[in-house]
Amino acid sequence: MRELVLGGQKSGKSRWAEGRAAQWLAADARHRAVLLATAQPRDAEMRARIERHRRERAARVPGLETLEVAGAELPQAIQRQSSPQALVVVDCLTLWLTQLAWPPGRATAVEPEALEAPTQALEQALQAASGPLVLVGNEIGLGITPLGAEVRAFVDALGTLNQRVAACCQRVTLMVAGCPLTVKGAA
Repeated sequence: MRELVLGGQKSGKSRWAEGRAAQWLAADARHRAVLLATAQPRDAEMRARIERHRRERAARVPGLETLEVAGAELPQAIQRQSSPQALVVVDCLTLWLTQLAWPPGRATAVEPEALEAPTQALEQALQAASGPLVLVGNEIGLGITPLGAEVRAFVDALGTLNQRVAACCQRVTLMVAGCPLTVKGAA
């Protein structure tokens, strides 16, 4: 089973994914669960946020292993960690795409075409995964059209990524105010 969990900031999407991991771990002693964390500590606030998330996640789901994955490494990490006995949680696709669009040390975003190859690699990894996956991402296309061309291009790229990942998943869940709404698949 592959599930995409979308929502706005603080909508409950990460907690939902953690709950899926807790259910998976409780179902069978042979099960393992790993979270592939895509956030990168590029400033003090993000470092503190990542550390807080690690502590809170460890308290909520003690058996959930966390591995940090940077940029283009995500598809390979999914392939390495996926097995019938392992649930892989990716949190989050939005940060992953952000890192690809604005690599460290670059003042401007890459051309949108540069995101195609990593997106294809991710799709291939999802389709080849031998175990269950829960993928977390932001739904940011519900608001007004951004003023800047780079930001508009990113919103477009993320919307396209979400569509392509959703096509690879049997289930899509939209989180709103901590409440899950089934968009695709059984609840």
